[in-house]
Amino acid sequence: MTKYQYYKIDKPYKTIYYFLKDSGFSENYITNLRKVLGNIKVNDEEVTIRHSLNIGDMLAINSNPNNKTTIMHCIIPLDIVYEDKYYLLINKPSGLPCMPSHSHYTCNLAGAICYYMDGKEPDFTLRIVNRLDKDTAGIVIVAKDSISQKEIKNIKKTYYALCEGAIDSDLVIDKKIKTISYGKLNINKREVSDDGKDATTYVHPIKSFILKNNSNKTLVTLVKINLIHGRTHQIRVHLSSIGHPLLGDELYGSKSPFINHTALVCKEVSFFHPYENKTLFFSVPLPEDIEKLLQN
Repeated sequence: MTKYQYYKIDKPYKTIYYFLKDSGFSENYITNLRKVLGNIKVNDEEVTIRHSLNIGDMLAINSNPNNKTTIMHCIIPLDIVYEDKYYLLINKPSGLPCMPSHSHYTCNLAGAICYYMDGKEPDFTLRIVNRLDKDTAGIVIVAKDSISQKEIKNIKKTYYALCEGAIDSDLVIDKKIKTISYGKLNINKREVSDDGKDATTYVHPIKSFILKNNSNKTLVTLVKINLIHGRTHQIRVHLSSIGHPLLGDELYGSKSPFINHTALVCKEVSFFHPYENKTLFFSVPLPEDIEKLLQN
């Protein structure tokens, strides 16, 4: 069943296309919208994208004209933090990649979401708003249609992490980041570089303490982190660049005897809900293995 979004037109447009571009819709969305008659209505009449708009017209457009996501379903229980007809928030565990790959084709969050949504919306198109690295736990936002994805605003994410060494005051790490590649092959690693993209990380230390495990002993700091820009691996690259790699981060630090993955969690998320017309805030507990280290 088609789900429409309605717009009361307050100024004339030569065509619906110009209204959509003026409203910030992507070319991909517009291309999919024009494919099927019935995706667009003006005053309850089916029209094409070339139809003109006058003041007072009621425009209805299909909020999900994209093709159904057909990746392999994964039967994995979802830890649902929040759900309404526009958004789905999931607490992703560490070790579960967001998207399928050759090595994680049958076990990934995307496949689990599609399996969950199949009974609710048979033509569901997957739209993950904020992807997390495989080893990063925490809140992932899913928009249930194209317009909900476009209209979500002011997303703010707060991460918690355990990093090596002692940090005793607030830090602002303002260093550009670029992707390391050889030829045209992206080896999925980043580094600080003057010719990279802007990236700023705010680090607030919560407490420093010593982890002990048999003959192993490591000084670590629990930190709260907020980002500007949100580049891939930004937290991991920035903390490593100042000599405080994240605990368990084998790519930018070293293997840890205390945890078998990067100790990083997207713990808090807030965003302006365009249909509730208010800002919503969500927080999840720290994963059990990180919480256990805090009690060490």
